[in-house]
Amino acid sequence: MVGSLVLDYGVKGEEYMNNQINYESAPDEISKAITASTEIADFLPPPELLIPKEETTKITIALSKKSIDFLKDVSKKINVPYQQMIKKILDTYTEHYTK
Repeated sequence: MVGSLVLDYGVKGEEYMNNQINYESAPDEISKAITASTEIADFLPPPELLIPKEETTKITIALSKKSIDFLKDVSKKINVPYQQMIKKILDTYTEHYTK
């Protein structure tokens, strides 16, 4: 908001200081941009809906030792379970070829 009063936190972060910031003293182009801006509605879903639950099916699969060793090594480096990596690889492959 142009020309609004903004209170700054004190040194300890508990109290407000009485410093007034007048945004009308900003450079003209910035002041005009702020004045002309419009508020954008929050478009993100609530946290519980960010990663929707998917229907899954448990399977038993035999993979090469080389593949498993590679995925386990990478998973340790990025701190993600290797089974989750395998699922993501298969989901990405499926998504690519079902478009």
